Amino acid sequence: MTDAAEQGNSRTRRAAKSPGAFRTISEVASELEVPQHVLRFWEGKFSQVRPLKRGGGRRYYRPEDVELLRRIRRLLYSEGYTIRGVQKVLRDGPKQADGSANGSGTGGLSSEQKKILAGVVDDLASLHDILARRRV
Repeated sequence: MTDAAEQGNSRTRRAAKSPGAFRTISEVASELEVPQHVLRFWEGKFSQVRPLKRGGGRRYYRPEDVELLRRIRRLLYSEGYTIRGVQKVLRDGPKQADGSANGSGTGGLSSEQKKILAGVVDDLASLHDILARRRV
């Protein structure tokens, strides 16, 4: 068998991995379409992400780790959350604060929170106007 054929067979074997099998960082990065360094960064920011580490520091992700990373990716990239916002969602537990409870896709803000933020924005605009007049 040629080297190219062997490489093709190993790719096929990897693709046929059982759903419950552990994944390497390269497999998870490929599946989630993010670079490996992003997964390592998220590991530092989200204490809930705890892959097993073997000799030489190789990471092995359990299926539940991959699901958590998929959720983090969705919250950051699709829902528009900040790192701190995702940390809060994960800390608060399954309250569906990630926008799926109300289906509005507004980043999980309640109408009361939106009103408060609108007031803050108005206050900041007023302060900006006051400061602009003082410079003249």
